[in-house]
Amino acid sequence: MVAARAATLGARPTGPAPARGRIRDKGGQFLATEAGRPWLLGALLIAAGVLAPVATLLWYAAGGAFEHWRHLLDHVLPVAFLNTSLLLAGVAALVTALGVGAAWLITAYRFPGRSILSWALLLPLAVPTYIVAFAYLDILHPIGPVQTLIRDILGYSSPREFRLPDLRSLPGAIVLLGFVLYPYVYLSTRIMFATQSASLLEAARILGESGRGVFLRVALPMARPAIAVGVSLALLEALNDIGASEFLGVQTLTVSVYTTWVTRNDLAGAAQIALAMLAMVAMLVLLERRGRKRQRYSSNLRARPVQARQLHGVSAVVASALGWAPVIIGFVAPAIYLGSESIKHLAFAGSVSDQLLISAWNTLKVALLATFFTLLCGLVVAWAARSVRNSDRPSLARACARIATSGYAIPGTVLAIGLLAPLIAFDGLVSTLWSKLSGADPTLWLMGSVGALVCAYVIRFLAISVGGMESGLSRIPPSLEQAARLLGETPAGTLRRVHLPLLRPAIGAAGLLVFVDAMKELPATLLLRPAGFETLATWLYAEASRGTYEEGAVAALAIVLAGLLPVVLLARTQLKPVY
Repeated sequence: MVAARAATLGARPTGPAPARGRIRDKGGQFLATEAGRPWLLGALLIAAGVLAPVATLLWYAAGGAFEHWRHLLDHVLPVAFLNTSLLLAGVAALVTALGVGAAWLITAYRFPGRSILSWALLLPLAVPTYIVAFAYLDILHPIGPVQTLIRDILGYSSPREFRLPDLRSLPGAIVLLGFVLYPYVYLSTRIMFATQSASLLEAARILGESGRGVFLRVALPMARPAIAVGVSLALLEALNDIGASEFLGVQTLTVSVYTTWVTRNDLAGAAQIALAMLAMVAMLVLLERRGRKRQRYSSNLRARPVQARQLHGVSAVVASALGWAPVIIGFVAPAIYLGSESIKHLAFAGSVSDQLLISAWNTLKVALLATFFTLLCGLVVAWAARSVRNSDRPSLARACARIATSGYAIPGTVLAIGLLAPLIAFDGLVSTLWSKLSGADPTLWLMGSVGALVCAYVIRFLAISVGGMESGLSRIPPSLEQAARLLGETPAGTLRRVHLPLLRPAIGAAGLLVFVDAMKELPATLLLRPAGFETLATWLYAEASRGTYEEGAVAALAIVLAGLLPVVLLARTQLKPVY
């Protein structure tokens, strides 16, 4: 095989002379200018496709009448912006406390069940926020199981005599979102704590610091970059949420975009609110980068890892209880509820409805298509950056990669509105050309079909694909590529016969993450789906909106079970026991 022969030969300058377009510099590196140009052109087109929704939003918002802006500024934006800001602030505080606390607990202490808890803390990632809200609305309902049990214990006979605070509130949304999104902070911070040198912490103890002081003054400041990244990801997910916020009665910017467009049929007003959301996203990204701008951290690859301290007795019980609490609230309780309700429904109905099976098939179909095209586009962007790394256009390739990965920061509702004009323009161009060639009547190719959903998913999750491809390519030494080219392989043949076989693990991991995220995506699906087209996410949303939880629980359970796959992958690849 070419890969094996390339590994044996290395990069020795023997064999046939480089073909045209493969010029060597003084160090023997190939300047892949001509070979990289098609890939760079593809990356430019993909980057332009990601930027198109933002440009469309600006055009829609500018075309809106002044009365739109005045109405929004007087009645919609103040409440929605305040609610969104308070929601993000509360979620940021809660995910930081839960994520950092859990990461330090697992890293610094040993207690019964620690090895299981280390990966179980990731399980809430398998449950979308709207499913958790869906489950807890029934669990904590005034006549639900929890409040009924409490009243029975206290001797009350009706909800009028005793009831818990209403979950449909801003504090309720903060708590639910925080207990679902904290794994973003836990994962990044746990890896940072695990790679810190134990000598630094021991030096602090020798200088008289207590255990609390070592954590607050040494370990925590060194983990600031990881905490900032995790919190930023959690806040982007909270900002993108529409189901949980609407179920819980919180008027956020995302909910305002949806109601303004769908309920009031006001596209210009929805675009204007979407621009406010983009401004908030930009502010979050800038704050995260500014917080890490002047921070410098050094690492020693041979540093001795932190030695966990063994806990006994009451301390071990308390540590275990604190560690399992977020897992139970964020995953175990909703999962048990969904499983119980699904069993009850299947026992009563005998089988799931045909419409639910159709929704499951639609979900699978769209997720597979989105995964294929997202991986393809990610490969183009990542390979373009690698192909021109030694050419005169490396900065352009890097800019394309950065733009292509920025789609993850665009909330689904914003993305859906921004895609309208580009999709309609594409349909008009293709339909005109097709009519002239075939004489057929004009028709819509993307709008009104699953093609619009696939386009939205590709832009939204392209960051996962590009990141996975770049990570995989960075582990492949350039000598393999150079040796394959010396043996007469073309650039395309080198990619097909050398890099793609070595990229299979990275492609598989990225594809799994994209597939599951596409299954869970709700905001963009609600706004761009064809008429009468339902996925599991939209089916669940409709059931919850009607207050019928029985069959919605089956759809929610299917999404949760699919979401367990990337969690298992993360647990196996990212979290390794550290003692």
